[in-house]
Amino acid sequence: MVNKPMLVLSPKFRDFLTVDVPREYLEGTTAAGKTTVGITKFMCKVANSDIKFHVIAGADLGTVEKNVINSERGLLDQFNKVAEYYPSGKGKIRLPHIEMKTNKGIKVIYICGYDNKKRWQKVLGGQVGCVYIDEVNIADMEFLREISHRCHYLMTTSNPDDPNLPVYKEFLNRSRPLKRWVKDYPQELLTMLNEPAVKGWVHWYFTFNDNASMTSEDIQRKVDAVAPGTKMYKNKIQGLRGRATGLVFDLRQEHIITPEQAMSYNYVQFSCGVDTSYSRLSDDTIAFIFTGITDTRIKVTLAEEVYNNRDIVRNGGRALAPSDIPPLLVEFLEHNRKRWVANGDAFAREVFIDSADQATINECLKYNEEVGSIYDFYNSWKKLTIIDRIQLQQGWMKHVDYQIVDECIENIREMNAYSWKEDKSEPEDANDHTINADQYSWIPFKNLIGRMEAKK
Repeated sequence: MVNKPMLVLSPKFRDFLTVDVPREYLEGTTAAGKTTVGITKFMCKVANSDIKFHVIAGADLGTVEKNVINSERGLLDQFNKVAEYYPSGKGKIRLPHIEMKTNKGIKVIYICGYDNKKRWQKVLGGQVGCVYIDEVNIADMEFLREISHRCHYLMTTSNPDDPNLPVYKEFLNRSRPLKRWVKDYPQELLTMLNEPAVKGWVHWYFTFNDNASMTSEDIQRKVDAVAPGTKMYKNKIQGLRGRATGLVFDLRQEHIITPEQAMSYNYVQFSCGVDTSYSRLSDDTIAFIFTGITDTRIKVTLAEEVYNNRDIVRNGGRALAPSDIPPLLVEFLEHNRKRWVANGDAFAREVFIDSADQATINECLKYNEEVGSIYDFYNSWKKLTIIDRIQLQQGWMKHVDYQIVDECIENIREMNAYSWKEDKSEPEDANDHTINADQYSWIPFKNLIGRMEAKK
């Protein structure tokens, strides 16, 4: 079936070709071989399918032709003995398609761009067998939602992109890597695969090192061609998700630590911050952050707890109100006191709650009067402006005096998304609830943080 010998494959790609699951999401650096090997497996899936009609989709028809069909080691290069492309249609099929001769008869693979709704709606007139989506990170979400429930097998490829894109929440973050390849994943990416897992949805992470045809010189040329610190470098060279421009914080792998690493520190101060939003219509959250400051002046985000009323109601629950917060907060504090605070250490007695939310503060004070607790609840200190807070954090991060335990997935997500406004010199009012809660926790103790500050 294949016109020329396949490229030498890495162990991961050989494993990829043999795994049989209904959904596969291929993500990673540029030039990793995702498209070349992906299209090979896809065509084999088509050949073995009992269904006649299949789909290949990309940004637009021309992009699919360039990236998938006509590229070197692309579909026609590998399968030209058994596959023929009809860009203007053929006979009764007027849409662009590929006809593939198989032992199970002629298979028809429709070619479409997700930019053309009228055309892809014609393609999705009924059930299809196998679907391959190129650059799924930029795909139209309506198209993805429609086609994903109409196929038996789905494969997508993508370079990492803005982690806030809905494609991650609805699709890629619901997949999981195979255990044998988890060691190849950056911790930053693993923490983002955090939506409820769907059985049979597999995430694959490929880099230059998985492309056995690339020499070390080839890889170095790729790396040298992109300026470090840019979105392109992070996405295409490091294989990490990141927003296009204007990120407030440069969160790197060195800032993210394991619970075991966090346990090895000696803490001199613990604190807790709380930010609240009770909206049932938005992504805004109620966020608790538990902070520790070490004797070496490192600030560590040890734990988080996050609630979203919209999601609670959607799942059939009752939306949280200020009166619900005190017992939840005390339970969070007690859990983390027992986990992180060594005998004799000062626990996180002081809790700082968003001063704009007097209803929640009053409920916490009322809880102490009626039930009692070992914790004191205070208004957050807001005399330190948001810009000053950011400047302090950036300085600490520069010297890795600011670290986050990898279990704090929402805080990591926000740190990778929190951005400056395009038209004003101030940060956006979004992706900031755990960030605000965290700031409330450390502001009163800022003089204990930062080794450079101590030197000054």
